Amino acid sequence: QERLVDSGGGLAQPGGSLTLSCAVSGFSLDLYSIAWFRQAPGKEREGIGCISVDGSTIYADSVKGRFAISRDKAKNTLSLQLNSLKPDDPALYYCGKGMGGGCSANLVYWAFNAWGQGTQVTVSS
Repeated sequence: QERLVDSGGGLAQPGGSLTLSCAVSGFSLDLYSIAWFRQAPGKEREGIGCISVDGSTIYADSVKGRFAISRDKAKNTLSLQLNSLKPDDPALYYCGKGMGGGCSANLVYWAFNAWGQGTQVTVSS
């Protein structure tokens, strides 16, 4: 059974950092891409980054240069490093399993077929 478990959210100050984790099981990171999405109340779901099976990454313009995706295939975990947090960043963040091994430049949620439960990020001074 495919499973993704998100963790690591919490409260950070503006300009601060957080590290989110996505633990996966039931499938191989050598075969499927993983993306991170976020959704804030009243806003549309936003794809913010993706890592392909070859390790290449893409990011949304809104987070490029501030967020970074990494993975540890031996531990079946991925991380999303959030730096320079802004007032626009608070949301429920969750990872998703791709239907294939690559990442489309246009991250759309219907290209992903299994999801973590999400972890909340709050930015406040």
